[in-house]
Amino acid sequence: MLVIPVLDLLGGHAVRAVRGRRDDYRPIRSPLAATSDPLLLAPALAAASAASTLYVADLDAILARGDHARTLAALRVAMPDIEIWLDAGFADYDSMRATFARIDEAATCSESAPRARLVPVFGTESLRDPNALEAALADGLAPILSLDYRAGQLVAPAACVSEFERGTGSWPARVIAMTLDQVGSYAGPDLDTFQRLRDAAPIGTTVIGAGGIRDRRDLAAAAQSGAPAWLIASALHDGRLDAER
Repeated sequence: MLVIPVLDLLGGHAVRAVRGRRDDYRPIRSPLAATSDPLLLAPALAAASAASTLYVADLDAILARGDHARTLAALRVAMPDIEIWLDAGFADYDSMRATFARIDEAATCSESAPRARLVPVFGTESLRDPNALEAALADGLAPILSLDYRAGQLVAPAACVSEFERGTGSWPARVIAMTLDQVGSYAGPDLDTFQRLRDAAPIGTTVIGAGGIRDRRDLAAAAQSGAPAWLIASALHDGRLDAER
């Protein structure tokens, strides 16, 4: 079971997620780093989880309040061997390309310096054009679809719900079962939603879980349900997991 650490960015800080209630998010206080500076916390999260992937949610971009292009550009240079999965509220393919361009423009290093690979995550709470996934795939970007649930319902435009949930042409090779109300809750993982989506997934599709993990027992239960990986933040910050897999 792979642990994929999560870095939530808001107002220039790494913040602690609380059940998806973003007005309640505050700069994180973690034993992993002395401050909430993302450039200090991100490498510590990767080390604490023995991860080669970092999931980053740019909450300012998701909330249409700006973005963290400079921070992301610096992270790519600071962690060149880490693959960064970026959810920045992409509504369509063009908005994703514009965000990636801003991150490239914010880079201050030489062109030859190694940089982390950026992978776009299209969350259904923001996505308005399901065709964006196919366009990103054609662009060689290996996009990820995040199916975002709250109170048992998919958060998505009404016209797109069946398109997103049916697990056919709109699903790329990797899909995240994101239960927003479980994030930062210590309420345990939502294995029912995960298993339902895993059962609906086309052959060859990897479904990844997110939210609610409290300890190693939860990880074991998630693995037994068929999850190859799970997105985790709070349990890492609180020292409830070690680096063993």
